[in-house]
Amino acid sequence: MTQPAAGREPRFPFTAIVGQTPMKRALLLNAINPRIGGVLVRGKKGTAKSTAVRSLAALLPQVPVVPGCLYSCQPGAPQEVCQRCHHAGPAGSPSARQVRIVDLPVGATEDRLVGSLDIEQAIKSGEKNFEPGLIAAAHRGILYIDEVNLLNDHLVDVLLDAAAMGRNYVEREGISISHDAEFMLVGTMNPEEGDLRPQLLDRFGLAVEVDGVFEPAERREVVRRRMAFESQPFAFMDAWADAEQEERKRLLDSQRRLADVVVPDDILELITDICAEYQVDGLRGDIVMYKTASTIAAYEGRTVVDVDDVREAALMALLHRQRRQPFQQPHLVTEQLDQMLEEFQNQPRNREPADADNSLNDDPGDADSDRDPEPPEPETDDPVADAGLGDEWFEIGDPYAVQNLQVQPPDRRARRASGRRATTVSGTSAGHYVAARVPNGPAADLALDATLRAAAPHQQTRRINSGPGPDTQAAALLIEPWDVREKVRETHTGSLILFVVDASGSMGAQRRMVAVKGAVMSLLLDAYQRRDRVGLIAFRGTGAELLLPPTGSVEMAQWCLQEMPTGGRTPLARALYLAMETLETERLKDRDVLPLLVLLSDGRANVTLAGEQSMQIASSDGEVQDLARMIAEAKIPAVVVDTEQDFIKLQLSQPIADAMSARYIKLDDLAAESLADAVRRELPGEVTASAVLP
Repeated sequence: MTQPAAGREPRFPFTAIVGQTPMKRALLLNAINPRIGGVLVRGKKGTAKSTAVRSLAALLPQVPVVPGCLYSCQPGAPQEVCQRCHHAGPAGSPSARQVRIVDLPVGATEDRLVGSLDIEQAIKSGEKNFEPGLIAAAHRGILYIDEVNLLNDHLVDVLLDAAAMGRNYVEREGISISHDAEFMLVGTMNPEEGDLRPQLLDRFGLAVEVDGVFEPAERREVVRRRMAFESQPFAFMDAWADAEQEERKRLLDSQRRLADVVVPDDILELITDICAEYQVDGLRGDIVMYKTASTIAAYEGRTVVDVDDVREAALMALLHRQRRQPFQQPHLVTEQLDQMLEEFQNQPRNREPADADNSLNDDPGDADSDRDPEPPEPETDDPVADAGLGDEWFEIGDPYAVQNLQVQPPDRRARRASGRRATTVSGTSAGHYVAARVPNGPAADLALDATLRAAAPHQQTRRINSGPGPDTQAAALLIEPWDVREKVRETHTGSLILFVVDASGSMGAQRRMVAVKGAVMSLLLDAYQRRDRVGLIAFRGTGAELLLPPTGSVEMAQWCLQEMPTGGRTPLARALYLAMETLETERLKDRDVLPLLVLLSDGRANVTLAGEQSMQIASSDGEVQDLARMIAEAKIPAVVVDTEQDFIKLQLSQPIADAMSARYIKLDDLAAESLADAVRRELPGEVTASAVLP
């Protein structure tokens, strides 16, 4: 058995990863040329995203550093802010280490990311006491963000600014610190958890899609290699050492060759024409394509960019930059690209891809490229289906413009959530400065003006009591710890909207489910714009099912709504119980959550909480009423939409709404803005503006 060397860590070899060629290619290109701007890897869980990033760090050549340096300074070129390198003696002689990979946790604060400056110390002594953050640690390395789509938007903005400028700036109350921040930025995300805003997507240089679809032979090979690595990791690494060294040498040669790569004028014209044809906003796409095509040529051992380089660069640089509508998945129309390249070559011939193994060049779905990828097959086991009644599937009604949904937090507690729905006190240094307060512990965000106002009345007394010492005479202002105030900021946060939809057989009458789905779809579009989290419960047959657990992916909610069948009885009590249980679970997970329950039903409950059929309709009392009152006692805001459309209306949903302390509205009144207006009026706060959907 191979013995590990001192300090050697087990790391799965990059060259041993099976398949996933687009992802590996994008990572290698960014390693050669970090100025491409990083890579965003989109894919479901279990697709080797994290493994590839960590393996890349071990593949890259070691970098020289000064031992103990917190800023990863280049030996012999210390940064101004780094006192360690400026005063390094013999102990500061250079050493080599593996490229550092720094993980950015989803719950990181801005100070943890960019670094913190001790303002109190700066005011008292004039010294800039700076504590470097994760960006400083990632200099000359890799900054890895897993689930980047769940990161606070403000942090993503700060991070991408630093990556684009190659320098990190920290400013607090007029005191500024900056240091080098040249790192390779890698973000991974699962689209099922929600997407990044288009403005943030554009800031990533490249984006690739990975999936878990493998041929049977590939799946077996993945398992073999993984088991061999887990059994004897160092022996497995040694077996791939030659392949790793060969790839490492290719990277170094590519980096040296990159400066000699030439992009002919006609190729540059082709790049800009492609971006214009795909209606790419701004010029970042053109620039990234230029850099990527040059890097591909260098990696392939050439010094002149050709058409194949442009094609591969376009597939990675334009995937996330196309204009698309809400719920439309990113998908590049390659037929259009191939036609432009063929016209550019000005001769009718088929060119083989430069890299036969590059799966980006083989797109079997081109013929259907104008359609979104097919969703996965629904589960065959349906716990709420009523075997005695047939199911029907109804289309989604046309969505319409809705008014703003305003959710006001029940208290003034600081929250760290992000979004654009409700106004709340910020738990970070992001947001508008609205007030000052005495900090509970060290001041995280110093309010300099309020601190000075608190200290000003006591200056004369403090100078007399302090005596004529040199420190007293030199100090322009004498500040005590109890003078310190911190800022109170306001920012915006999202909410959690849980849709509870009656999918029983009575909803199929007069095709009322079409109107109900259209109303839910309209609110989903608004949630997409506001970055809300959504969930979907459907009840029919003898039970209720959480079709979509609370998630930031409104695209998944739209798909679940579209595939939701209709038929069976009405287990309303079980639906309310599941809704309350779901929201309470979310409150335990995140005490900052702002929930809203939207129930759409005719109220004709005929199944008990135990799942037994009832011969009488008893929505006005019993289990349903008890659960409705429990929801009201839990202070869960709610809206009840009565979907009854019979000639003789029983209005069984009205008592449910009363017991739930919810807003009641009839389906007949769901024209245009009625449903959204009902939700808006139910929640605290008045909103007069309206949002027009695209």
